[in-house]
Amino acid sequence: MQFRLIVRIVGVVALAGLASLTGACASTGATPRPFPMPGAPASAPPSGTPPRTASAPGRGSSAKPDAYAITGTALSLRGTPYRNGGTDPSGFDCSGFTRYVFEQHGVTLPRAVVDQFKTGKAVRADELTSGDLIFFTTTAPGASHVAIALGGDEFIHAPSSTGVVRVERLSAGYWSQRFIGARRLN
Repeated sequence: MQFRLIVRIVGVVALAGLASLTGACASTGATPRPFPMPGAPASAPPSGTPPRTASAPGRGSSAKPDAYAITGTALSLRGTPYRNGGTDPSGFDCSGFTRYVFEQHGVTLPRAVVDQFKTGKAVRADELTSGDLIFFTTTAPGASHVAIALGGDEFIHAPSSTGVVRVERLSAGYWSQRFIGARRLN
């Protein structure tokens, strides 16, 4: 009887120790390499590579942007301040942010949200993948805010409400009620 109790206690202690070791990354905020880090240079297309223009509705593009690279660049810009009309790391508005991120990978997007909403092909909310553009109606009817899907329920954008590029959840009440569509560049 005592032997079983000792084995059970040792097992619980070992399991607790294993859980604390595997949970350390999430609780400390550590990020595994080679994930992009804030302040690290964004990867850009090779020198001399002409930028690709995102396709208009109904037209396909021969190459698809690398979603991992796109989202990595976007995540490396977390904390960048919001600036109305901003198009570079000194400050972004929402469409300036998406345009800048995609340009780092050779894809040119239109400057305005409404024009970005006409780019690529429509994607249903349940088909979203990393690198898709997500659109919301916020300040005006129709597409008035844009973000980049990260995968799962998360997206990254340059909102004016708190003033920095940040990650949020599509299922959050504010955003889910304002979602109007998504586009995939291909």
